[in-house]
Amino acid sequence: MTSGEPTHLPTLEEVARVAGVSRATVSRAINGGSRVSPQAQAAVDRAVAQLGYTPNRAARSLVTRRTDSVALLVPETGARFVSDPFLTGVLQGVTTALAGTELQLVLLVAQHAGDTARQLRYLRSGHVDGALVTSHHGNDELALEMSRLGLPFVFGGRPFDPDSVAVPYVDADNVNGGRLAAEHLIGTGRRRLATVAGPADMSAAVDRLDGWRRALEEAGLHADAVEHGDFTIDGGTAAMERLLRHHPDVDGVFVASDPMASAALQVLRNFGRRVPDDVAVVGFDDTMLATTTTPPLTTVRQPAEEHGERMVEMLLEQLAGSPPRLGGEILPVELIVRESA
Repeated sequence: MTSGEPTHLPTLEEVARVAGVSRATVSRAINGGSRVSPQAQAAVDRAVAQLGYTPNRAARSLVTRRTDSVALLVPETGARFVSDPFLTGVLQGVTTALAGTELQLVLLVAQHAGDTARQLRYLRSGHVDGALVTSHHGNDELALEMSRLGLPFVFGGRPFDPDSVAVPYVDADNVNGGRLAAEHLIGTGRRRLATVAGPADMSAAVDRLDGWRRALEEAGLHADAVEHGDFTIDGGTAAMERLLRHHPDVDGVFVASDPMASAALQVLRNFGRRVPDDVAVVGFDDTMLATTTTPPLTTVRQPAEEHGERMVEMLLEQLAGSPPRLGGEILPVELIVRESA
């Protein structure tokens, strides 16, 4: 055969002839159907290997009603997604967990923040077998929308209003994370404490703030010095500047994400405040960013990659026929002490 001649691709009929079975039996054997004897399955497997037969994926999907694809839905813009070290850590965990499967990952990011209509239309069109959802907000109603699709799915992070719809999700112990940050700052002798919390419409931010407030109230300290950011560097900068204008005597700050905490360190330098001498700072995430700040950041570690891996594992259980776990799996967090506090 010359290089210009087309390469012959084995057909289903040829596999059937070599295996000595019917075409229908070959189709069922290749596509995982029932009613195939062990002897016939073995004969088909040998013929497939001998001929180098590759199933037609489009035809296979018509038989099995499977696309062999799952979606990661992120209701944030692409720029926001790639700049968030926690979200990229979750993506790494997702791809790691899918590496041993035949499933392909489809990444669905929003064209505009909070605009999920296009993403939901894609899911309704039958392009994927299941979906993972992360970085969702209270006003996007994704828990309700996903539950209506009839598609296997898992949330990354507690749905904002879990009482409205019971859904499977994986989350970090954000309440305990906020508590650990407060207890550490109190333990270092800080008493004029404040926090830069995350968005008020995201459950992770709400839970971290809740744990922070509980710990301060138990210690007899005021817990009303709060400014909100959006988990980004720009949001952290603006929130920290507001915080210092309203509470110039603060001596300890919990910042609810590492990107915002890195911004807070720069704002404190701009205001002539030394860290940790004048103000101690604790972040949340323990991404690589925490080790590159000046000074290195004391932070609450949440397992981003494990977060993504467990989401996939729970989704695979559903794809294998198990009912969804209607509730959350909570991953532990821990405080990592460095020079900022």
